[in-house]
Amino acid sequence: MDKHTIIGLLIIFAMFMGFSFYSSHKAKEAREQQMKEQEAQAQQKAKSDTTKYVQLAADSAENVAAAESPAEGEPTATAEPAVQASNAILGYADDARTNDFVVRTNKAEYHFARYGGYIKYIRLKDIYKYAPKGEKKDELVLYNDNTTSMSIPLRVRDDQQSLVSTADCYFTADKDTVDITSGTGHLRLYLHPYKLADSTIEARSQLDSNAYLMFDYTFNADEYMLDYSVQLKNMSKYLHRKSFDMEWQASLYSVEKNVKAERDLSTLYYMDNRDEVENLNERGSEEKEMPTEMKWVSFKQQFFTSILIAKDKEFKKGKMEVKVPEVKDNDPLLKNMRARTDFDIADYDNGKFNMQMYFGPNQYKVLKEYDLNLEKLVPLGWGFFLLHWINRFIVIPIFNWLEAYGISYGIIILILSIFIKVLILPLAYKTYLSSAKMRVLKPQIEELNAKYPKQEDAMKKQQATMTLYKKAGISPMGGCVPMLIQMPILIAMYRFFPASYELRQQSFLWAEDLSSYDSILDLSFNIPFYGDHVSLFTLLMTIATLVYTWLNNKLMSAGNNDQMKVMKWMMYLMPILFLGMFNSFSSALTYYYLLINLITFLQMWIFRMAINEEKLLKKMETNMVKPVKKSRWQARMEEMLKQQQQLQQQKKR
Repeated sequence: MDKHTIIGLLIIFAMFMGFSFYSSHKAKEAREQQMKEQEAQAQQKAKSDTTKYVQLAADSAENVAAAESPAEGEPTATAEPAVQASNAILGYADDARTNDFVVRTNKAEYHFARYGGYIKYIRLKDIYKYAPKGEKKDELVLYNDNTTSMSIPLRVRDDQQSLVSTADCYFTADKDTVDITSGTGHLRLYLHPYKLADSTIEARSQLDSNAYLMFDYTFNADEYMLDYSVQLKNMSKYLHRKSFDMEWQASLYSVEKNVKAERDLSTLYYMDNRDEVENLNERGSEEKEMPTEMKWVSFKQQFFTSILIAKDKEFKKGKMEVKVPEVKDNDPLLKNMRARTDFDIADYDNGKFNMQMYFGPNQYKVLKEYDLNLEKLVPLGWGFFLLHWINRFIVIPIFNWLEAYGISYGIIILILSIFIKVLILPLAYKTYLSSAKMRVLKPQIEELNAKYPKQEDAMKKQQATMTLYKKAGISPMGGCVPMLIQMPILIAMYRFFPASYELRQQSFLWAEDLSSYDSILDLSFNIPFYGDHVSLFTLLMTIATLVYTWLNNKLMSAGNNDQMKVMKWMMYLMPILFLGMFNSFSSALTYYYLLINLITFLQMWIFRMAINEEKLLKKMETNMVKPVKKSRWQARMEEMLKQQQQLQQQKKR
């Protein structure tokens, strides 16, 4: 690699950077335009909602006067008015109450909208949203009143065959509040039919009081998973069509320290009818139509997930969408998600469709227990079998075993690092031994370089070098293969630590949250390709990598040709680039890489003490005088070299 090649690479890099800045500027303009359009749409929707609410208030004035006031401390919610566009509607509000139905378990508190019957608010117990050091931490609210909705359009049997959404209908229940501290419990929400034109109590009493649509929610006191079924009772004379479309949408908001990393790890996952788990684009917006059956769909954040599961039968088909909001990196809005899942209920008089819902941590050992491939929501490198095998069968079992002893997570990572280095110790020893053999043969290599100084003799020099290696018992790939085998382990750790829920908000030394970056200095400005803070673990990792590179280059047996000089320069440049890349990564990951470097230093010192290079050279010299049987691979390589030499000679003629 000469100076012209290096200049060319620098020009390409400069062009790439220029294009990046240009694209960033164009993207900013597009974001500003989209934000203006969204603001206009929001204002129009607000006007529409206000008009509908005023109409509802006028129609319900007499009932509101007799309304029962919510108990003190009971959560309240703003009512969403019933659809007025049709002369037929489902549901009625005798007392005009608008407070939520509430279910409390040992794991979470759920609020259900009276208008819609869906879960509109979820607070997870004993799990906290990120707060800077010194500030009070609040329990994590996964959804609030305005961030999620779920509805089923219903085709009503009237002259116009009106389409009514359950989100606009008034639900009733036997109890407004359900507390479940052990075992299981239910919340059953009822939607009764009536005609809006005959909305008096006397007129409604003439309808079938046993006709209703019911949302049946079943909770386990100690589970994040709940059962959910849509049931129909004597509804054939009120509803058309036996196919339903469930519309589920949610806006996901940040609950972690690193908003940008959380946004990049949030997307929509689903499992198809082949039990294959797929996901939409993590870094951009995407829509996908699913013409075949689906088992489940999930709105996934970095450490939490919301899942809708078809329990007995699969969803017939669906449509999914993820939209990345055009906001600043530190804006709490992560992504907007929407999913439509279709299902059938054959019997309108006594039929139902069973589902399950999960709102909780995106934790491997919890999700795996359900045997629904939900554990694939945890990004362990599922696309490459070696990565997820290493994580599933080595890293996670050891991690969970050590965790059971109540050891600090920083110490667990230390023990895990030592175990992995001991596990690959034979490979590391083989790599060092190969390097030592190359080093003691350096005088002979230099003699070959002096013997074949010309460029046209490169093939002869290479052939002579291969012969020397073979006589000395050196495999040219002896140092490369062990390194290649170690790479999947390093990459597996790269996937494991940022995805490990167990590390969330766990502190160690100066790091307050091992799942996010550590910072010993918060800057008042942003440094391009670095960030607005200084991560000490990343800084120490970079220093350790540079020291390791210096020691490794010092021990290398390679010559001083221009190509090797450039390679050495590149080896020093890479850790500097990683300094910016890893500055905002999980501190557990950079801490692990730091430990790996430190343990490697210790290994190199032990190997250097254990291997006597003078004895090694004598042993190799003894091997050189012995007859050597060529392997098939070496015979093929020599044949290829001979053919290349012949081609070069023909070109000269």
